[in-house]
Amino acid sequence: MRALVYRGPGESCWDEIPDPVIEEATDAIVRIGTTTICGSDLHILAGELPEVKPGTVPGHEAVGAVTEVGSEVHTVRPGEQVIVSCVSACGQCSYCRDNAYGQCRGGGGWLLGNSTNGTQAELVRVPFADFSTHRCPGTLARQDAVLLAEVLPTAYEVGVRNGQVSPRDTVVVGAGPIGLAAIITARLFSPRRSIAVALSPSRLEAAARLGADFAEFPGRMISDLAEGPGADVVIEAVGAPESFVLCTRAVRPGGHIANIGMHGKPVTLHLEALWRKNITISTGQVDTFSIPWLLDLVVSGRLHISELVTHSFTLDQMEEAYDVFSRGAETGALKVALHRE
Repeated sequence: MRALVYRGPGESCWDEIPDPVIEEATDAIVRIGTTTICGSDLHILAGELPEVKPGTVPGHEAVGAVTEVGSEVHTVRPGEQVIVSCVSACGQCSYCRDNAYGQCRGGGGWLLGNSTNGTQAELVRVPFADFSTHRCPGTLARQDAVLLAEVLPTAYEVGVRNGQVSPRDTVVVGAGPIGLAAIITARLFSPRRSIAVALSPSRLEAAARLGADFAEFPGRMISDLAEGPGADVVIEAVGAPESFVLCTRAVRPGGHIANIGMHGKPVTLHLEALWRKNITISTGQVDTFSIPWLLDLVVSGRLHISELVTHSFTLDQMEEAYDVFSRGAETGALKVALHRE
């Protein structure tokens, strides 16, 4: 098969590699129909996650057809279309029984594109397929379905849910793909107003289209919040030290900061300024327990997510897709979808 292969910091190529095979009885092989690129993939290709070894296929989000299953797979069969979860869950350990699949201690967690070959390929081996795939309705467009593999559950679970968004809240979030997904899912809880901040005019325009009440450059907005009542919930969805510091300035006393972003560099926590403010700071890796619920909301029309995908490519245009996605502030790219021809 052909796949994107990480060769080392700053190096990757679309290349021929052996097809995946069933290694464990709980595995499934999925033929990729649609995949996408995540900000964490950019961190990997830049060499910022040293645990990812050269030779690994990146990617952890996909929709595709099951082609083969191991003897202990009981919930999906060859020929079925599935959403491949970004997190692999053994389903048996104490964390999995508590729906904390991202903390799986039974051999799961973030495997795809991290410790095992991922989804930016023509085929992928999916560990723990019973708990790590979800049947995809035929009525759902593949480029919508792929957003349920990671971006929507991450925004909801790590941002909206951990941030405890509730009616009458003021919610502040960045306007990247995860931030925009947080704006969409936060509306389920009727916040008083949602504010998107970004340095890119195209992303501010996208935030306004997707339902943000205000979409502005961060400088004046953050200053107004810092000097005024502050925001009830601030969602950090960038993973940059300066972004986290802005969150601490914008949040009100007693408010919540929900950190989603993957931080590749140390971040200073200014407790000398925060200790008296009763701030709750949450972090987390997505667990994906919310995928079935979010899938129902998308299929029923309660969540409108199609505008998150701004660019489409074929699988063999992977390197071009990475270039467009990595320059999102210039290209206007939010999520990109890569489809089998």
